[in-house]
Amino acid sequence: MLRNLKDLFDSFSAPAPPSAEEQQHALQLATAVLLVEVMRADTGIQAEEQNAVIATLRGKFALADDELARLMELAAETAKTAYDYHRFTSSLNDHFTHAQKIHIIKNMWEVAYADAHLGAHENHLISKVAGLLHVTHGEYIGAKMRAKENAAAI
Repeated sequence: MLRNLKDLFDSFSAPAPPSAEEQQHALQLATAVLLVEVMRADTGIQAEEQNAVIATLRGKFALADDELARLMELAAETAKTAYDYHRFTSSLNDHFTHAQKIHIIKNMWEVAYADAHLGAHENHLISKVAGLLHVTHGEYIGAKMRAKENAAAI
């Protein structure tokens, strides 16, 4: 009897699991925040870097223009108040494949290289996130080299 009452009370107080749509939005926001953080790592936000973030998010999530604008706005607000990256990388670790996580690192490098200047803060940030995503050093360097080649080709 007491177990049934406890189960009943627990069902009222337990948070409902997120819906598939809420989960997708959380992944989109986590990805966007990490890309925006690379953009913010420089002293000034460059239009080239902002365009790289938008192009990456558009390609990765196939969002309409208004959804993309809202995601960028929300990511910028969230990035300003974020005190660590763990809450973003943990959701990506839970839902993305290893190949997808390597691709996120490559996307971060593409944003960093978009303004033709790689800053020390960008380098440190991407290295830190790669570690949190369990991307090996070799995969991290490979993603960096592919992004650098892509930037040189443009």
